[in-house]
Amino acid sequence: MKLWKKVTLGTVALLLLALALFLVPTLWGKPWSINHFYARVFLEFMLDRPQLLSQMRILEQFGFELHNDDLDDYSVAATLRRQERLEENLRMLRRYDPGTGEDRLSHEVLSWFLQDLVDGSPWVFHDYPVNQNAGFQSALPDFLVTTHHLGDAGDARDYNRRLARIGVAVDQMIDALRYRERRGIMPPRFVIVRVLEQMRELIAPPAAESVLVKHLAESLAALDDIDAAERAERVAEATRLVEQVVYPAYRRLIDHHAALEPQASTDDGIWKLPDGEACYAHRLRSFTTTDMSAEEIHQIGLREVARIRGEMQAILTELGLPAEDFAAAMEALNADPRLSFPDTEEARREILERYRRIIAEVDGGVDAFLARRPTAKVTVEPVPEFMQATAPAAYCYPPAMDGSRPGVFFVNLRQPTDIRRFDMRTLAYHEAIPGHHLQHAVAMELVGLPFFRRVVPFTAYSEGWALYAEQLAAELGYEADPYDRLGFLTAQIFRAVRLVVDTGIHHQRWTREQAIDYMAANTGMPESEVIAEVERYIVDPGQACAYMVGFLELMRLRDEARAALGDEFDLREFHRVVLGQGALPLELLRDVVEQWYGEAREQRRALPSAAQ
Repeated sequence: MKLWKKVTLGTVALLLLALALFLVPTLWGKPWSINHFYARVFLEFMLDRPQLLSQMRILEQFGFELHNDDLDDYSVAATLRRQERLEENLRMLRRYDPGTGEDRLSHEVLSWFLQDLVDGSPWVFHDYPVNQNAGFQSALPDFLVTTHHLGDAGDARDYNRRLARIGVAVDQMIDALRYRERRGIMPPRFVIVRVLEQMRELIAPPAAESVLVKHLAESLAALDDIDAAERAERVAEATRLVEQVVYPAYRRLIDHHAALEPQASTDDGIWKLPDGEACYAHRLRSFTTTDMSAEEIHQIGLREVARIRGEMQAILTELGLPAEDFAAAMEALNADPRLSFPDTEEARREILERYRRIIAEVDGGVDAFLARRPTAKVTVEPVPEFMQATAPAAYCYPPAMDGSRPGVFFVNLRQPTDIRRFDMRTLAYHEAIPGHHLQHAVAMELVGLPFFRRVVPFTAYSEGWALYAEQLAAELGYEADPYDRLGFLTAQIFRAVRLVVDTGIHHQRWTREQAIDYMAANTGMPESEVIAEVERYIVDPGQACAYMVGFLELMRLRDEARAALGDEFDLREFHRVVLGQGALPLELLRDVVEQWYGEAREQRRALPSAAQ
């Protein structure tokens, strides 16, 4: 054999050996580098959730789209397999040296995240996956209508493949529900009543008029590069799939819940489930990322409600309203037609345009409080009609990682008469800028961090920032009108009441009616909104506590930093530190902020001696 051939073969053999030495531990053993381990954990997590992959659009920018025709695995086996993998990954993570600085922080973030999920293993089935708030039965069609990308004929074929898989997904969910029921995990009766209404409404239209078919038809009609024959074929295929797969699957889910309804109780708190009190303690730890007990959170809520209510009563007096009867005064405001909108299509368009103007105004002032603005934009769109009955007043979807989709601020236009003009600024600041959209977009565009740090979720951080965004906008003069200021405080007391109500239901064993009465008396919200909120807390214990807990911690950290740095405190720099690490558990965020202002203070102290 000629020498050059030997050298070539030898080089190829060495490369294959090196590749094997790299790939084998990276994929199956302990990766050589902790960054490779981070990548593997994140990749495993994402590949197991094709719907999340489609939402984030991470792989599409590299030409990978195989996941876009699949749905998540909702089976019990898949859930148990994921928990086993979490435990394996946590053990593996602890075999690495955490390092120092940013490396150590990355290690601590992933360790906190994995440990929290592992700690929740005993209660992984202590939930109601089919619920009136954002349950499986509405989330699946919502995903197809609002998230699945439709840009060409291939996307349309993937859309229909996902429709074809809905039957399997629904059957997996029914099996998972039965697994829970055998273990005493059954939702309250009102949940079953609500989801039955939703599902029956979803399948009421003929297949050709289903929201799933109409969405596909409207999306394809807007594409110039799909010919009429292809478009008609895809729509006809979707119609057939809805009629033969989707509707029969939902009827099976309806039958399951109809049979379950007579067995369900009216006890609402998680305490009613096996080991429910311990489960609630874990959920509070998971959502607030603190060690505060339910009783501590309850007392904080009571104090905050009293404080904010006092501020609101002062403004009500200023406006000439009878502040002594707080609930009556707020109800009078809610009923004032000058402060809401008529139930017309013109009003719905006006609401969307008004939100767009509010967001554009504050976006123009971002540079005053943020050192680096994200490139991703945010749009304002109505909540899809089929979701409006039980969807919240508004919510925000993050932008796609590949830039193909901006962030979306969804507004529920079901009943314009319930939308109060003086609430709109605060809601826009919370959901869009400088709230959720800005925070998510900044995190997604961070460089120099392991990828998981840009997307890992911590509710107290993200929701705490969104409440802080409301406060920030008010401080910067965007809530100068007394009515707008009242709207800002209405949002604050709403989140403080949540602390009381959530812990009241799940710790102090309040009834649903007690929670509704307390919330109505201390917010003055319309009864329909109060009921929807209380029912949300019932099906998602602990989540509502994250908002105010996160906000109060951010305010405390800012006050501490300002006290430590005095005149040298820089608000833009504080925000750079808070936003510059991605989402963090509050205890790790506290370490980051304290280290920042501690180092800044030491540098300042060193300056005079250096000058001498």
